[in-house]
This record gives sequence, C-alpha cells and structure tokens, in this order.
Amino acid sequence: MKEIAELVIPWLEEAASVLREKMLEPLEVETKSGRNDLVTNLDKATQAFLVGKIQEHFPEDDILGEESGFNQEVDWQKRVWIIDPIDGTLNFVLQKQNFCIMLALYEKRQSRLGFIYDVMAGKLYWGGRDLGVYCNQEKLRPPKAMRLADGLLGMNAYLYAHNLCNAQAVGDATAGVRIMGCAGLEMIAILTGQQVGYLSNLQPWDYAPGCALLDAFGIPYTGADKAPLNFSGRQPFIALSQPAFAEFQKSF
Repeated sequence: MKEIAELVIPWLEEAASVLREKMLEPLEVETKSGRNDLVTNLDKATQAFLVGKIQEHFPEDDILGEESGFNQEVDWQKRVWIIDPIDGTLNFVLQKQNFCIMLALYEKRQSRLGFIYDVMAGKLYWGGRDLGVYCNQEKLRPPKAMRLADGLLGMNAYLYAHNLCNAQAVGDATAGVRIMGCAGLEMIAILTGQQVGYLSNLQPWDYAPGCALLDAFGIPYTGADKAPLNFSGRQPFIALSQPAFAEFQKSF
C-alpha cells in the first residue's frame, strides 16, 4: 500500500496545482440535482485526470466517481477506486477555498488507502489501515478520545435545520455545532482532534476517503439512521470518537 500511495501522491499534487492555477479563470458552472448542487468544468477535468492515471496504472481495477460516467454501481469483486474530484464545489465556486480533492482505494468493500487534499492549505492527509495517517510527510498521532460534551460536532446544515436523524438533539449534547460545507474538511477536523465527530447526508465519494483514514485510527462511523453504509447512493452518516460513538448508540 505504501508503494501505491507514493505513486498516487504526485497525481493529487498535480491536480491541486492545476486547480489553483485555473480557479481564477471563468468557470463553466452547471447544476445537477438543484441550485446548490453544482459541477464545474474543473470538477470534470480533475476526475478525468485521476481516472486516466488509475486506468493507466491499474487497468483491472474499477472506479466509482462523483461525475457522470462513473457514478453508478461498481464491481466489488475488483479493487475499487473512489473519486471526489472537488469536494465542496459550492465553496470552490463562491469562496475559492474550503474544498478538497479526495480519493480512496477499497478492496472487497474494506478500505485500504484514503487521500484528502486541502487544496488551498497545501495539506494532503493520507494513509490507511496498514500505514497510519500522515499530513504531507508528518505522521499524525490519533486524536484524543472525547465524549460528546467535550467537543465540537461538524454538521450538515439541512439535517440540523430540519432536525433529521435527531441532529439538533445530538448537536445540543456537544460543545457546539460547526458547518463547513465540505466533508473532507470535516473528516480532517476529526482526524486532528478539532471536532468530536461529523453528522451529514453523504454519497460514497463524500465519505469513503475519510473513512479510510478513520479506519487507520480506529474511529467508528455508521449510518446516522443506524443502518450500515452501503456505498450506493446518498445516506445519513455519522463518525464520532469512541466514547461519543457509544453515547450516540445508547441515547439517540
């Protein structure tokens, strides 16, 4: 896995460099499911770049990606690469920051590698079960295990506003709720101990890369409706430090 990671890291660095260079040029922006669900020409170009690299080096593997042509079912009997070319596209378009490139490698539905590149910060979080978690070349220590009351909770705004999955009650049990609009950054906040967890409604490409890194630290996650993650379509998601996860399972 380390050899594969060392092969992949330059791909992500190149993709991030292109995004930083091109993002100030006029963007071609389209809507998908609604006015807040955007895709740009750079989302498409970034995915095409990563797909090309994977197909060149690992032609037998399957690919699940956010954008058209790769966002359907895959063959889980093969190794599967999961791509989110720009996680936080709305932030990318309107803020020019707070977005990530994300990539993961799974085998028989088990995580092997995960990569979350905070593009504007120039920080790549990567690793897996057999490697631990790194920020660029620095190996990270697992974050302090917190109870719900001890930490901030990342949250999806719609879930919180409409109190889906008991979002308001879970949020009230924590030190406070924070909303970033980028699953990758929320996962980073858990990995670095800035947040006790994250509650949202996600597609597989939103959670798979982060879950690979959570697995490396033994941080639990599940469907926020208590259903297992199925890697097929959008579903509720929650990740919490061990003590907070036990509280969630017992009380919500």
